[in-house]
Amino acid sequence: MRLIALAGIAVALAIAVPALSAGDPRAETVAKGLAAIGDPELAKADYVEHCAGCHGVQGLSAPAKLPELRGRVGYMMCTADTRAYLLRLPNIAKSRISDNQQLADMLNFMVFGLGGTSILPGTKPFTAAEVGYERQFALTSASLVRERKRHVETAIGKCGAPASFRNFYSGN
Repeated sequence: MRLIALAGIAVALAIAVPALSAGDPRAETVAKGLAAIGDPELAKADYVEHCAGCHGVQGLSAPAKLPELRGRVGYMMCTADTRAYLLRLPNIAKSRISDNQQLADMLNFMVFGLGGTSILPGTKPFTAAEVGYERQFALTSASLVRERKRHVETAIGKCGAPASFRNFYSGN
């Protein structure tokens, strides 16, 4: 079991974070979001353990019928409702990671690391308080499809997400 855990950490360390050029206005926001993570290596390892099995180690879930995170998840950070949606997803809200700061760190890695090219300038990182509050309102599987569609339309209309964001992954 210890060997598997160490292998997961090694994979986590090899996750390639999309690069932004120095002149890109999102670069400072992404840097601040990543700097807010207390333990970056633990955040990456938590992502591998809790999310990568479905969403892919690099945030590329295709061909699975799950939302791709890489270069896309940041669009869901631009309104209070879309942020809350991410935190209310059952696998987030009911995560075995009980420490809200640790979960916020993992989510900030996912959003600012994997989703960095989709972050809008000025996007704030998740906080432990925000995570703790929103976890109380976990979505049910019955509401997931409807809620995702609603929030994706918000991201397209208000946050600059491309129309292809309606698809689970690029090329879908």
